[in-house]
Amino acid sequence: MAGKRVPTTAREAALQVLVDCYQRGAWSDSALSVAIRRAKLAGRDAALASRLCYGAQQNQYLLDFWLEKLCTVPLKKLEPPVRAALELGIYQIAFLERIPARAAVHESVELARRWSRNPNSPRLVNAVLRSYMRQKDSLPQPESLSVRYSHPQWLVNLFSGELDGVGVEELLQADNSQPSTVIQVNTLKTDTAGLQARLESEGVTVAPHPTLPGCLTISGTGDLEQLDSFREGWFQVQDAAARMAVLVADPQPGMQVLDACAAPGGKSFGAAMAMGNRGRIFSCDLQTKKLGRMIAGANRLGISCISAKSMDGRVFFPDWERYFDVVMTDVPCSGLGIIRKKPDIRYKDPTLLEALPAVQSDILGNASRYVKPGGVLLYSTCTVLRRENQAVVEAFLQNHPEFQLEHFSLPGIGTCPGMITLWPHIHGTDGFFIAKLRREHD
Repeated sequence: MAGKRVPTTAREAALQVLVDCYQRGAWSDSALSVAIRRAKLAGRDAALASRLCYGAQQNQYLLDFWLEKLCTVPLKKLEPPVRAALELGIYQIAFLERIPARAAVHESVELARRWSRNPNSPRLVNAVLRSYMRQKDSLPQPESLSVRYSHPQWLVNLFSGELDGVGVEELLQADNSQPSTVIQVNTLKTDTAGLQARLESEGVTVAPHPTLPGCLTISGTGDLEQLDSFREGWFQVQDAAARMAVLVADPQPGMQVLDACAAPGGKSFGAAMAMGNRGRIFSCDLQTKKLGRMIAGANRLGISCISAKSMDGRVFFPDWERYFDVVMTDVPCSGLGIIRKKPDIRYKDPTLLEALPAVQSDILGNASRYVKPGGVLLYSTCTVLRRENQAVVEAFLQNHPEFQLEHFSLPGIGTCPGMITLWPHIHGTDGFFIAKLRREHD
């Protein structure tokens, strides 16, 4: 039923996304964009829909832990819209202090009334949520980190191994936090002071990024893409970690650059700005449908040095052998470093991750053939797993003695010995891996 109704409110949009995730395995970020557009939401309503959807997903195990103690019907037997209405209701009562508890109950009951086929559902939702209101201070807290922070146990174990057991809870907390929105100033059109003044005139709260020059953190934007400054290409949205990857690659004006796995284009755009739009960047991706969006993004930013090309990063293109000064490979990965932005990544099937290192190794090995003598090969991912990061690079170096790791320096971090893993709870960025390799001169 959720798929047939058109949402008209923020809560209905959030409910529809949760149901789509339950029933179809949808990705919440793309489903949320569709639901917000269908509901014609903007500003605060769009922001509320996002907060409700992501908040419920970030805390799903915890919310269900409480629901199982309060609901007389097993959760698996509830209609998906009813379960979603209950999760959204408890989430609002437990985590959103600005929303009165009674309002959260009322709105959740109305969701059940409009979206459930069972006429008894509103009564059930009302009873369960009012019971939670009465008992919330006395309900037991889960002892398991997995339930407390809504990460599958396999993932908690994996993170614990990666961190040698130190800081695991802090990482899980960071995964459930709201990350700052970081933007990069488009130096082809303005400077930091000019952009900050422009954004403030549009009602946006702006602050300089604590470590990265040419970047700002913003809030209070509503639908960011509706800002005139965005439409006119004065900035691009890019997490600090991705911005650091471009800094490490260090493209210079006049260079020939290949972005081998470019979509959605952020690193290509950042490289073009660093190059002053002088030189040439080939932005490639296997998915042809993404190329048009990259070109549209480049046009918005006033970038003319980018050419988009559909290519499989594992297939050799002889015309480019030893041609590029810089080759960037931000390879497909498990995405376990961006859980705070895509909370449903944690619930996906872990067996799907097993084949990734082989794909990553193939792309890195093929891309290395395009680097000219003395050129730079950048390897990056948005995950924190050694098997997709250090292990891939180390295996590559064993088979390619013509490449060596090269030290680099990052603002706020200092000198890195050729590779670094960035962690949300340590560095305040997405979880991210960067390795810089240089091909020796002939």
